[in-house]
Amino acid sequence: MAHPAPPHVESAQAQVAGALQQIEGKPVDLLKAPWTEVEASVPKLLGGAFQVNNPNHQVLALGLAGAFAERLAGEHGAFWFLNRESPEGASLGFPDALLVVSPFNEVMNALAQGKLARLDEVSAGIRRRLGEVRFGAGAGAQKLGPADYQRLIDPGFMQFLVMDPAKTQKALESKPDVLQREIRDALGRTQLPPEVRQQFEGQVLSVLPQMDPNRTLADQVEMAPRIVELMGHLFGTVGSTGAAQNEFWGHLILPMLFIGAPASFPPVDEEEIQAFTQGVSPMELFVDVVPHSVQAPEDGLLGAFERSEVSPIHPAFEKSRAPLHLLKLDAARIKPLLERFDANQMVDAVRRFTKYMEEKAGKGAPPNPQNEEMLKAATVLLTDLKRAVTEGKGQLCLRQMTEGDAMSEQVMTAVRQALNAPRIILA
Repeated sequence: MAHPAPPHVESAQAQVAGALQQIEGKPVDLLKAPWTEVEASVPKLLGGAFQVNNPNHQVLALGLAGAFAERLAGEHGAFWFLNRESPEGASLGFPDALLVVSPFNEVMNALAQGKLARLDEVSAGIRRRLGEVRFGAGAGAQKLGPADYQRLIDPGFMQFLVMDPAKTQKALESKPDVLQREIRDALGRTQLPPEVRQQFEGQVLSVLPQMDPNRTLADQVEMAPRIVELMGHLFGTVGSTGAAQNEFWGHLILPMLFIGAPASFPPVDEEEIQAFTQGVSPMELFVDVVPHSVQAPEDGLLGAFERSEVSPIHPAFEKSRAPLHLLKLDAARIKPLLERFDANQMVDAVRRFTKYMEEKAGKGAPPNPQNEEMLKAATVLLTDLKRAVTEGKGQLCLRQMTEGDAMSEQVMTAVRQALNAPRIILA
């Protein structure tokens, strides 16, 4: 496979292959054996019927998912790409069409139904879909790769929003055709290039007509959770921070907020000094070494919000089974920290820590331009967040998005401004 399976999938696949060989007394080729033949061995492995919630049975499913993925790779050139929403932490993509498959989910469904041969039906459906693309309108189109899928599918970026609860509720309790007219009218009043407007219409307005025109968006959350969230963001957002990768927020930016600007630093060990001399970013070491001045939640969202401080933006989302990308946050915990936050003091603290590490190492820090870029980005994003929480008049929310969403945020802002701008009515 051009883009190999995640290590835990490979490990499970090898484990299943070994277990099958031991039980059957001969190798079982998971890439070529008919699924009915593999299925005949499953009860012997499990000691009975498949149980969805049994961890050992899930390992079997994960191993078979790896084999299923390899079969699709051999037939269609499928590849794995990082996808945080997928149970296996990655999904399968295809070069000829934007088609996302979770091998683990497909295998789990097949095992739960006691019909592993169902995977042949899934393969046939994929074959038909790709055939339509290859010989239809998509023929000759540019091939897609793992990076394309991750940019479009994986929700690897985050931004904090300030949302007007009244505007958000009004949008979510409106009917699709009403919002479609408002957005189309606003698009016509923007200064966006025609091709950008056309792309926006294709990505957003093409979905609204497919919804039930007699029901509100909130009533159709289960049908289209992403478009409902997007409408809430488009109509309800009144302020926002910049977007950054999830790991940057969770591993560096928010921990620095809880650390503050200490006057002194704790002792460091040889391992930390060695990491410093080998070029690990002083900012990353600062977060690892310096204790928090205010205790952060041990378990929760981004290490900054307890689970009880996170909720859906509208009660309708409570019945959605899809992962939520737009969440309401209780800012009470971080508000005092942000009120005390000073970007210059934070930069000074990292500078002083760097000198402290140089003294302990007995030599200067290796050149690391990335450290300066990260430090600058952290100050900008924390300043944005401070403004959002301490000056913003509305509800603090968190939006998870793909890289493609992050890149199109300027277009969303332009449309939102047009929606909120006064309209000139000629008598």
